[in-house]
Amino acid sequence: MSAKPVIIGFGELLWDLLPAGAQLGGAPGNFAYHTHVLGAETHIVSAIGDDALGRRALDQLQSVGLSTHLIATIDTHPTGTVHVQLNDAGQASYTIVENVAWDRIPISADSLALASRADAICFGSLVQRSPGSRDTLRQFLAATRPDCLRIFDINLRPPHFTTEVVLDSLATATLFKLNDEELPQLATMLGCASDEASVFAQLFARYPLKTIALTRGADGATLITRDERHDLPGQPPATLADTVGAGDSFTASLVTSLLAGRSLEEAGKRAIRHASHVCSQHGAMPDMTGFLK
Repeated sequence: MSAKPVIIGFGELLWDLLPAGAQLGGAPGNFAYHTHVLGAETHIVSAIGDDALGRRALDQLQSVGLSTHLIATIDTHPTGTVHVQLNDAGQASYTIVENVAWDRIPISADSLALASRADAICFGSLVQRSPGSRDTLRQFLAATRPDCLRIFDINLRPPHFTTEVVLDSLATATLFKLNDEELPQLATMLGCASDEASVFAQLFARYPLKTIALTRGADGATLITRDERHDLPGQPPATLADTVGAGDSFTASLVTSLLAGRSLEEAGKRAIRHASHVCSQHGAMPDMTGFLK
């Protein structure tokens, strides 16, 4: 791996329509933004519509130095949007518009060439709600090197996932990230008890995973491999703005740290600090300049 790792966010690129206004987001885009600000060579593989929101998305990504050449423009479907509602604690709920451009991410020679040199690729379940993008993802993953870190950030958004998609994704991943609210849903899919020990045991027994990251919001995270476990405390921000994109920023920091050769424990601590700062800012892609100094 080169000194500057090649990291890919594959999947939905969309606008979060927040009470305070539209914010560019989508888990892969959020993940890509944060790996970029942490110094990686980052690419987003996605699709937008041939519309004002699509052009605005490209402009915003380019303004922060992100590559957009693998974001396809689909002239038959609009750029994705999500209606976001926040409760009094800043927790977000989502209504995700269907039949949009990122449901039809195309495969290309350029994207396959990128896959072959990627050090890490992050994907979730949402982009696989449509057969078009799901098939493209499978081709993309098949083109990666055996040592590529393949991160499945499950990101369950009812009703946009199936058990089949989740279990198939686990079979291709080497790092699996989920949160505590998703744990019982996953246990049902695995057909096991919903306690952490049972779920972890099933995951390691049935799938080629090397690392599992279980986040608990303000209560921290557990990072576990087949040989070690770290239960890390949370670091709640002094002032909470919102939690939009916090999990994606956690994953981004964790991955960049692991690719830099840091220990799992140190990578986890850095990821918690990074996500905590994001929670103190509005939106999923805040200015990180002060935090990173």
